[in-house]
Amino acid sequence: MSTLRALAKAQAVAAGVAQPVATLRHLHLHERPLVLVPLALAGEANAPLAALVGSTPDDAKLLVVPQPRNRSQRFAFVAELASVLLPYLDEHRGLSEAVAVDRGRDVRHRYVDAPQLLVPNPAGITFLRLLGRSARFRRPDGEYPVHPSVPLLGRWLTYFAERAEHPGSSALLAMTDALTLHWATGQSAVEDLHLPALLGWIDPPAGLTGAEAAARAEDPATHPPAGPATDPDFDNHRLTPAVEAYAATEDDPSARAEAYAQLEALLRDQLAPTWELMWRGVGLLRGLPPGARVEGRWAGDRDAFTAHTEHVDSGGGPQPRRDGAVAAAVRLHRLERALTSYAVQRAYDDPLVMAEHRLTGEAFVGEVTLADPKRVDDSGKRPVLRPRIQLVTTEPVLLPVGATLYSPARPGQKARVVFVTPGADGKTEVVLELSGGMGRGLTAPPGSVPEVGERLCYTTFSDAYLPSGSFPAPEETPWTHGGPPGAAPGPAELPAADGDPGEEWA
Repeated sequence: MSTLRALAKAQAVAAGVAQPVATLRHLHLHERPLVLVPLALAGEANAPLAALVGSTPDDAKLLVVPQPRNRSQRFAFVAELASVLLPYLDEHRGLSEAVAVDRGRDVRHRYVDAPQLLVPNPAGITFLRLLGRSARFRRPDGEYPVHPSVPLLGRWLTYFAERAEHPGSSALLAMTDALTLHWATGQSAVEDLHLPALLGWIDPPAGLTGAEAAARAEDPATHPPAGPATDPDFDNHRLTPAVEAYAATEDDPSARAEAYAQLEALLRDQLAPTWELMWRGVGLLRGLPPGARVEGRWAGDRDAFTAHTEHVDSGGGPQPRRDGAVAAAVRLHRLERALTSYAVQRAYDDPLVMAEHRLTGEAFVGEVTLADPKRVDDSGKRPVLRPRIQLVTTEPVLLPVGATLYSPARPGQKARVVFVTPGADGKTEVVLELSGGMGRGLTAPPGSVPEVGERLCYTTFSDAYLPSGSFPAPEETPWTHGGPPGAAPGPAELPAADGDPGEEWA
């Protein structure tokens, strides 16, 4: 936890309401996101029990598995979920745009929009990941056939789960993560995973403090868990009798329909409060203006959606159960680059996020007191434009002479620290030599060099392009990493007795 967030949490306790830790919204929010609130049966590995899904607050469709231990009913649930989710995906496959690549020498096309899924918490993302894993290898024929939409939905759920791991992606968001990215509450990080309590701190009812609202939200009778896990008391005293009553009506269609209606009403009552909280959270996030670089990250989501759509349409296979050594290294490298870029972009967009780096000495803010925009360095083979500016700051400057700095105001320009002179009055003078972002001539264009009186932030990290690493082909790796000598293929994976493909589960 950063110093600034710890301070915000302390202030939240004192003020009785959550405190903002961002002035801008650092994620994309779709005009019509698909909200999905799942429930799973306790004691079973990712057995779906019910889900409430829809793209508007008044368009909630309830999906129910009356006997969650029945595998056929589970995959009937997946097929029903596919009938909602797949058409939503297809709605975003209409218009495409041309994007210049290879410095304008070529173009590629991507969709102008992409789908977005919202779930209550990280456990909801895990639920979708495991549901996709169990469905994407199913077959519409053979010994245990399923509806053709089941494996297709499994591949799409896996795609969304993988995008959720990508820093800065907004394709699949957990509402608790989205809210805590922008607000700090007076409770622990574990308690922040409870959506009713989290919203109690951020937007408490009139007359209540955040702590009081969160305490009320701990009562599962009035604020059911946001899933996928259910309340044990609900399981034992309400859900189990309803499921048993449904199972006992197998030979009576009329009684079975009545038992199903009662089970459906019971589960709707459990899901409806979370459904309302999800859209309340969407409203709070919409109240924040988006950061300048959010759209660029959403373009990355649109690229990924376009690529996966083309892969599926061309008959490509499902995602592998596990990556090979090279594929895993490439994936890890890609995630690390994305994480670095995401952290820099958030700080460049939001002064409150940058304040965390100012506290650690990675950045400082000062006022330009002197500027020499015409300075030319002629010590080399040819003269080059190297303006210098002097900033005065009241913040401690821990950066050494020779360090390269960057400013969010001029991200394409480098600044080298020339002098750092602490003053007796608590102020520090910093002289910087500028390069880049001023054209190729010996005269700087207007506005490219900071002027006297301008207040600027300089930091050690840059938003410049991060080149990707080079990795060997799988056949060039040693046998310990999947390369030669080629390992003999293992026995074909046969369905287990219960119809599940044989595989190890994490």
